[in-house]
Amino acid sequence: MITTPDITRPPKELIEGLAHIGSATTSGELHRMGIRSPHIQGPVAWSPGKSVVGPALTLQCMPKREDLYPEGEYIDPETQLHRHVLYHTQPGDIVVVDARGDMMSGIFGEMMLTFFKGRGGAGVVIDGCVRDYPHVKQIDLPLWLRGVTPNYHTQTNIFPFAVNVPIACGGVLVMPGDIIVADDDGAVVVPIKLAPELLKRASEHHEWEEFTHMKLSQGGHLRKYYPLSEEAQVEYAAWRKEHPAS
Repeated sequence: MITTPDITRPPKELIEGLAHIGSATTSGELHRMGIRSPHIQGPVAWSPGKSVVGPALTLQCMPKREDLYPEGEYIDPETQLHRHVLYHTQPGDIVVVDARGDMMSGIFGEMMLTFFKGRGGAGVVIDGCVRDYPHVKQIDLPLWLRGVTPNYHTQTNIFPFAVNVPIACGGVLVMPGDIIVADDDGAVVVPIKLAPELLKRASEHHEWEEFTHMKLSQGGHLRKYYPLSEEAQVEYAAWRKEHPAS
């Protein structure tokens, strides 16, 4: 079983910039930049209306082997790496768990998620489940999950194997420190090296979509305003001069 040093977190201004973009625009722009599919498939929003952007703490699970992982819930807790990933928490972090799509294991429960929220954790993305959901939802912590279960973490066919290593979550590679953008549409992985260029492109996209939305709501034609035709681009440039981006 493996645990590694803390992650390298991206600059605060990068996180703050991406917080205004949304997962749909993020996914679309990353695809145009050559990333086939940044969407973590499987986990869905269990906290409607919540959105988060932050660096990924990663937890990798593996198929269970009883000689490596005991059955008891509280036997030698410090050997249980699902605890250790939370020990690294700094404000704004998002825990991302490759739980292999397993629907039997409650990776975290009320107490661990209370600890995570108390340390400033921003959200949780699990290709699997949490337990204690009636209590967990009172914590008001944004969650992206496959589901919930009454089982604790050893009532399953998987076990936590490594902390802050590359993981495959929902069919997507997540590197420790990658930026997660998550909202009601789902959770998207932003490779840290691409984040500055993504922010530039996505900000431009967000700005012209503001104009497009206004025009379509006023009865403008889809053919003209989405995407912007040459004629509409002239209108947009004039409108932008009168309404500078904030």
